Order: sequence, then C-alpha cells, then structure tokens
Amino acid sequence: MGMVDCTIRFVTASANDRDELADLRVEVMRPSLEAVGRFDMVRARQWFLDTFDPNDTRKIERDGQLIGFYTVKEFDDHLYLDNLYLRAAERGQGIGSMIVGSVKEQARQQSLPIRLAALTGSDANAFYLGHGFKLIRASEFDNYYEFITG
Repeated sequence: MGMVDCTIRFVTASANDRDELADLRVEVMRPSLEAVGRFDMVRARQWFLDTFDPNDTRKIERDGQLIGFYTVKEFDDHLYLDNLYLRAAERGQGIGSMIVGSVKEQARQQSLPIRLAALTGSDANAFYLGHGFKLIRASEFDNYYEFITG
C-alpha cells in the first residue's frame, strides 16, 4: 500500500456538488452493478440524490480535483458510513484506509459502532473485512457490516 499524497484534502460538500458527486458515484459503482446485472444510470443517480446531505459528506480532492467522497451519518446508536467512493485510479494508495481510520476514531470518541452496506460481489467487501468489519447480514444485493469500537 502506497503513501497518501500530501496534496489530498477533505472538503465539506455543498448543495452545488450534488450532481458531480452523483456522477462520480455512478462512475465508481458501474462496474460492480454491471457485474451483477443491476446497472441502471437513472436509479444509481437518483438513490444518491434522494439521500444526499452536504453536511454529512466530505469531498476528497487531490490538487483541487475531485477524486472521491464519503458520507458519515450520525444516529443515536451508531455511525453509518453511507458512501465511500474513490475513482479507480486513486485506489490502493491508502486513502480509503485513512478515511476508515478517521471514522473509527470518531466512533471510538462517541462510543458507537459503525455500520455500512456493500454491494454483493463488490471489491468493497474485502476492503471492509480487511479493516475489521464483521458481516452481520446479507441480502440478495447487499452485505451489511458492523465495526464495534473497543
């Protein structure tokens, strides 16, 4: 795993970012959705647009260019890592691991577990398992994970 470039910045999203972030989500999800025969451009965009809250969303930028984003929603009994998307060229450099580490620290400070869902068959499943998340439930299309802070 490579070192994270020091030009990476995390910026709180604004309402104006919604279409660009929806497009990035579709770009990143498309291969996994196509692999399971579920790619639908309109549905993939609409799901994000229906749930987008800029206050919970951080854009990931390198040299001012959008390379990904993540969303953490806070609930009374858990944190929900709702999105974590990086462009394909940005993967394997430690950025996702850094974000998960940051969310784990937030969860520890709040004494809350982290929950998330990953598309069945997606590379994200191995990523989350490798970061200590436990599979708690599987449905036809998604796997649900939880990380308990110690």
